[in-house]
Amino acid sequence: MPRVKQRTEDLRERGLAGALAVLDEEGVAGLTTRAVAGRANASLPAIYEVFGDKAGIVREVFFHGFHLLAEELAALPEAPDPLAGVRQLAEAFRRFIVGNPVLAEIMFARPFADFDPTAEETKAGVRVRKVFTRRIREAVEAGVLTGDPTDIALVLFVYAEGMAKAENAHRLGGTRHSIDRRWRLGLNALLDGFSGASRSATD
Repeated sequence: MPRVKQRTEDLRERGLAGALAVLDEEGVAGLTTRAVAGRANASLPAIYEVFGDKAGIVREVFFHGFHLLAEELAALPEAPDPLAGVRQLAEAFRRFIVGNPVLAEIMFARPFADFDPTAEETKAGVRVRKVFTRRIREAVEAGVLTGDPTDIALVLFVYAEGMAKAENAHRLGGTRHSIDRRWRLGLNALLDGFSGASRSATD
């Protein structure tokens, strides 16, 4: 009798859920193919058949993270004005990274030596970049920010990612009030720098 094929979408979903559970409870160090198989209630060969190897599991988590982030950012309601929309976007990005620290590490820090995203895989973040660029472009077209929307969007993205990582590492203060104040302080300074009112940098 021929062996039943293990490559099913159900097993892929269970494997991804298992990987996310392991990462949530044990962190990056705990993610092994065997641990994922145990969480997915699947055999080790079946997991290998679906994902190929550990790098394949990490790749699945990587894409899943960007899908979640893109969905959350795309679902943001329209803001009362373009600048408020940019602030809303930065705060949503912050919430995602603070709420999913290990997932964010896989997406942005590349903690696994055996998973190095190719140029094709890095396109997973295209939807996220488009949301950032669209919100910034609206602010530029409204005249409240000055500069190239792509440049400003990238600076905002990197700023928010770095600040959120610092928050996760408890480097922004010991109270919610001080952390939020420093977020506002930095974001205000960044947006003021692109307002055109006090630009000191040149091309």
